[in-house]
Amino acid sequence: MSPSLAAPRLLAPSLLRWAGWRHLPRDARDTIFLLFVIGWTVLPHVSHLPVWCSLLTLVVLLWRAQLALGNAPLPSRWWLAGVLLVTAALTLYTHQTLLGKEPGVTMAVVLMGLKTLELRARRDAFVVFFLGFFLILTHFLYSQSMLVALAMVVSVWGLLTALVLAHMPVGQPSLAQAARLSARTALFGAPIMVLLFVLFPRVGPLWGVPQDSAAKTGLSNTMRMGSVAELAQDDSVAMRLRFEGEPPAPGAMYFRGPVLTRFDGTEWRATPPRVVATTAAPADLSVRGAPVRYEMTLEPLRVSALPLLDATPAAPAIEGHEVRSFGGLEWRTERGVFERLRFNVVSYPDFVQGRAASAAELVEFTALPASFNPRTHAWAAAMKREPAYAKAAPGALAEALMQHIRTENFSYTLAPGEYGTDSVDEFWFDRREGFCEHFAAAFVVLMREFGVPARIVTGYQGTDAAPVDGYHIVRQSAAHAWAEYWAPGRGWVRADPTAAVAPERISRSSRLTPSTSLVEGALRSVSPEFLARWRGTWEAMNNRWNQWVLNYSRGTQVDVMRWFGISAPNWEDMALLLIGALSTLALAGAVWAWWDRHRVDPWVRQAEHLRVALRAIGVDAAPHDAPRALAARVRDRFGAQGDTVAALLDVLERQRYGRAAAPPRPDASLTRRFQAGTRALRGALAQPLGAR
Repeated sequence: MSPSLAAPRLLAPSLLRWAGWRHLPRDARDTIFLLFVIGWTVLPHVSHLPVWCSLLTLVVLLWRAQLALGNAPLPSRWWLAGVLLVTAALTLYTHQTLLGKEPGVTMAVVLMGLKTLELRARRDAFVVFFLGFFLILTHFLYSQSMLVALAMVVSVWGLLTALVLAHMPVGQPSLAQAARLSARTALFGAPIMVLLFVLFPRVGPLWGVPQDSAAKTGLSNTMRMGSVAELAQDDSVAMRLRFEGEPPAPGAMYFRGPVLTRFDGTEWRATPPRVVATTAAPADLSVRGAPVRYEMTLEPLRVSALPLLDATPAAPAIEGHEVRSFGGLEWRTERGVFERLRFNVVSYPDFVQGRAASAAELVEFTALPASFNPRTHAWAAAMKREPAYAKAAPGALAEALMQHIRTENFSYTLAPGEYGTDSVDEFWFDRREGFCEHFAAAFVVLMREFGVPARIVTGYQGTDAAPVDGYHIVRQSAAHAWAEYWAPGRGWVRADPTAAVAPERISRSSRLTPSTSLVEGALRSVSPEFLARWRGTWEAMNNRWNQWVLNYSRGTQVDVMRWFGISAPNWEDMALLLIGALSTLALAGAVWAWWDRHRVDPWVRQAEHLRVALRAIGVDAAPHDAPRALAARVRDRFGAQGDTVAALLDVLERQRYGRAAAPPRPDASLTRRFQAGTRALRGALAQPLGAR
């Protein structure tokens, strides 16, 4: 923003049309550039702003651009005050309050737009710069993804460029020149930023603010028919795993989430915990075989259940969270997880649990609501009258149900349609199609009709086929529901009815593919390898961003301190190291400033070289003489013989003071040609008159 904003001039009508940056007056160009930066900064907020706020901001920015192009007068402050009052009323109506994150961001965006209509002086521009930097910070209340960070780096660069333009002298300095200067300034500050990031003491999770919009999960403490199928169409990452050694086979990768036991006819719910243990393994759990050790990076959840690989006998150590067991194989944190977590886990895929459960403990796993699914109840009663099922063991009964699913033309689909009140009846006798939760729920209900304790387990099953950057990816589309039944002498036994109708879903983690957009479908059909490779590269970059930046916690900081040789770092050590590093940087900056103060400006050095050359041919050249004045002096004294030297002085005049922006450094070739020209002129003057 140039100082000339305060003194608008009338433009010719031809300039009202966009003719490119070079042909715009400086004040109009700087204003439009600042408006573009503001629009870029506001753009990521559009997804969570009220529609009226986005439209109002767009209209204000376009209006201000038109005023800048036409050099028209700005609106009165009374008009702006009226718009501000209307904005406050709309914000109060939309959010029911003027306090908090959402109304605060809404008001900040509108204030930013309205402030551009008050750009009458440089101080007004500085207020806009301050609001712009504040608005950049508000983006991280919603997301700290790599894309948002990159977009905000561009915004910071743009605002710094506008700030540099506001301090440049009157003339026509180019945007490129200001952008280069702002980039160098930002790069000079980058080491201090990195130092503060690495050494500044952590008092909690670094990025712990966005708790509502960042959380997304495939898990829930409740389940209805179709809820898991809806989630299976979400292809975003749920967690990443890095195994020590060979990973388990896909068919053994069951990640246990909430266990659902209570059924009211339409919805399954988890049983409230009765037994609490912080880190001890369940007393009735026995594990066999070699353990599976892995590192898990878990995306934010809305529930406290941790989807760990079955079975995990000990609670993982998670910084800032207390992990507890509730008497089964399910582990939960003391509160919902709203930030990304990274921790190490030890699991045993070969295990036995619940073998010594008493009859009283198993009563709730056989309960069914009355007056629901009458056809399923009648079917079970008829089967129990048959000798083959009357005294069948739970394992034999489960296998019979699996065989029934295999042979009776049941189908596995992401779009089974909406089920009614008697959903289990519809599944067994009418539709014969569904997703994993339909098969698991129908299986558990029928087992309970036979008096066999059974329950539903939700979580994830399987990973992507190939690891990305060493990490196995589990997506939200891997959300799964399976069943467990209790057998005397064996305890709880996993039974996955989905494997009976779609065995490849379990054995090879082959998931159903939801319908895609036109562009994505075209890319898949033309080059599926390219799409998979591009997605893998992007997710690897995101993973590294999450691991190195967003997950930089106190534990990681302690490891960095040990790398510096501090074996047992504490806050005092970090503070001393930070103060020492900042003091060293400050001393280096002071030395550089001293050196910069004593060095000679290259333009001054060039002018001195030219004055020395002019004095050699007898032309007086004072430091205050402009190149144009010196050129006139040369022509007056030497006439046509001095045209070459005078022409070079005219070139220097245009380079240094012309309408086009001056180059960052003087033209060294011009200095050499000027010195050669003066030597030639001096030689010509030294010849006898007759020889000239």
